[in-house]
Amino acid sequence: MRRDPAPRVASRHREGGRVVVWLLVAVLLVAAGGVGAWYAGALDRFLCEGGRCSATDVAPPSGLDLPQARDADPVLEPAQGPGLDRAKVEAAVAGLLDARSLGPHVGFAVRDLSSEQDVYSYAEGAPPLVPASTLKLFTSAAALASVGPSTRFATTVRQVDAPSASASASPSATPAPTAPAQLVLVGGGDPLLVTRPETGAAAPYPRGRATLRDLARRTVAQLRDQGVTQVSLTFDDTLFTGPGDSPDWEPQYVAGDLATTVSALWTDEGLLGDDGRRSRDPALDASRTFARLLGQQGITVTGEPARRQAPTGSTEVAAVQGPTVEQIVQHTLESSDNEAAEVLLRQVAVAEGRPATFEGGAAAVRAVLTGLGVPWDGNTVVDGSGLSRDNRVTAASMLTLLGLAGAAPTATEDPQLEAMRGVVSGLPVAGFSGSLGNRFTASSTDAGLGLVRAKTGTLTGVHALAGVTVDADGTPMAFVAMVDQVAVPQTLAARAQLDRITSALTACACSAAAAEPAP
Repeated sequence: MRRDPAPRVASRHREGGRVVVWLLVAVLLVAAGGVGAWYAGALDRFLCEGGRCSATDVAPPSGLDLPQARDADPVLEPAQGPGLDRAKVEAAVAGLLDARSLGPHVGFAVRDLSSEQDVYSYAEGAPPLVPASTLKLFTSAAALASVGPSTRFATTVRQVDAPSASASASPSATPAPTAPAQLVLVGGGDPLLVTRPETGAAAPYPRGRATLRDLARRTVAQLRDQGVTQVSLTFDDTLFTGPGDSPDWEPQYVAGDLATTVSALWTDEGLLGDDGRRSRDPALDASRTFARLLGQQGITVTGEPARRQAPTGSTEVAAVQGPTVEQIVQHTLESSDNEAAEVLLRQVAVAEGRPATFEGGAAAVRAVLTGLGVPWDGNTVVDGSGLSRDNRVTAASMLTLLGLAGAAPTATEDPQLEAMRGVVSGLPVAGFSGSLGNRFTASSTDAGLGLVRAKTGTLTGVHALAGVTVDADGTPMAFVAMVDQVAVPQTLAARAQLDRITSALTACACSAAAAEPAP
């Protein structure tokens, strides 16, 4: 506050008292709002656990004519190193793991990716921890392995009463239909379907997302060929079943517009505008948007869209395909997208022949990962995003998954394990991208900057990093660091401490000494 250069003595104490009172009021209001946001699970978004605050989000100057990007050739051979020494790893992090800010329940483990051996575990045998958003690693790995990295999800329009080829074979003009054509908008579980494309340098990854506008344009082109100008519209979101809101979530997640009801059909992830409001019926609102887009192109839509399963024998009129699963996984991990993760969970259930519900998806993820060698004893998984506090994961389980995804390829590698590499390549980079874009800013974490790749996890009292890095000797490693009993006032300190721990791993010359050559 700027001071009056010549304050009157008689009023100085009164003015100072008022300033102190208002400062106290402001502090109390900010503190109350902060606690409320923590309790509602909004801290992830505030700390970019799902926001866009990476340095790569800054758009380049306008007017640049940039060439098409090409895949870069590798500049270094894959890191191998002589292997990690357990004692050196322990010495590098032991003091940091005892920090008061981390609370009493700490899970930490390291695996040597060059030898595929676990080398260190802190508080081994401790109870499983709440994983928060690091659970997305499980969901993403299962989606890559089961659904497949190149799979795309389609949103389609089907026509119930499409004219037959023989009926339209006459060269004479097609008579106007006596009743509106019946269209069904069918959701295929594309989590990144949008209403209109975002263009330019600020367009989010992955670019070229499927749009309802494009689907409407393709639909109108087919209808005009039939001479159709009036339609009725229904919608089919039956690919997913069961409740769209998890009973294991805090009630205010959906009610407070922090999460969208899961659906096989939505647009813009259920967001209704720029103010953060979310749809309570995403499929219905997507259908209303689609009806409006048809109307803008001269097709009259009668009545209000209603639910209806597309009848057997209906004809596909138009379709749009979304990004690949590998691209969706990278987006999900980088931005910690809860909505995309929950859709991926159900897609794993569909691929595994299970009910596309929270329970069916969780069971499918477990089946896929245990089949690949991930230990499950002690784990409890109830959703795909990690929003639920009922999730429990052991550090050993998470570390094994990262070890499988980060291991060096072999000539006879299982295709599912090969697909899982998208987990590691999709992780945020410390200080540069996604939910790590604003992390590792202190001088004590310089070593990890640009080298640590990790999934973040944040709920009230819960903080985690799980990913990969390489030590000073060039040995690649996977690590898991999770704490779930952090006092609220220690929130930022605990988060910073996890950054220091992983940076210490990166700075450490933790590799075993090379064997002396024989004389």
